[in-house]
Amino acid sequence: MAVVVVRPEPGHAATIAALQEVGLEARSLPLFSARAVDWTPPEPDTVDALLFTSAQGVRLAGSALDPIRHKPVIAVGPATAAAAREAGLAVVLTGAADAATVVAQARAQGFERLLHLAGRDRVETGAMARIVYAADPVAVAPDAIAALAGQIVLLHSARAAARLAELVEQAGLLRATVSLVAISAKTAAAAGSGWRIVAIAEGPRDDAMVAAARALTGAAATEISGA
Repeated sequence: MAVVVVRPEPGHAATIAALQEVGLEARSLPLFSARAVDWTPPEPDTVDALLFTSAQGVRLAGSALDPIRHKPVIAVGPATAAAAREAGLAVVLTGAADAATVVAQARAQGFERLLHLAGRDRVETGAMARIVYAADPVAVAPDAIAALAGQIVLLHSARAAARLAELVEQAGLLRATVSLVAISAKTAAAAGSGWRIVAIAEGPRDDAMVAAARALTGAAATEISGA
């Protein structure tokens, strides 16, 4: 049983490597391709902190970030925080749940005026936003979708979950033949019902996704050996 990674780069390669490191067979099937878009930052004195809800926002913000890169950073999770630190930004708060939770935590600590540096298809956070990247759908052959039968697909976003469901329907593949690992309950809900198994990671982190996939492959192996 293979584990299929559908998230775009640069996280795609990191997830593939993490799966292989724990001995799982990893397959690549990106559904989107991320690209930077032009944007203009607001005046620095109108911003208390920068909010990043994905590592993509950090990596693709580009030189337009320079006038405000001295601002403290609020990160939705550890992977986003790590990307921010690698970019030389000062992370003052790292969330452990979702965007709404970390925004509430930030405001409780006095960071009222948050600037969300986000993707075009962003989660609404209630913060001022600038779109710094877009994730565009890539063409996926029907036979590549048909090959998902019997496999596990990792879903890192609700948008990926919705697109997977659409592609599976178009290809005529039965959902009951495919297992999913979702990064959150919201992501799982976006995929809809009828899948063989839907596991939700214990936290919004890649290591939790890998652990959930490993548990599923282990359960499948036990089921086969006991049949």
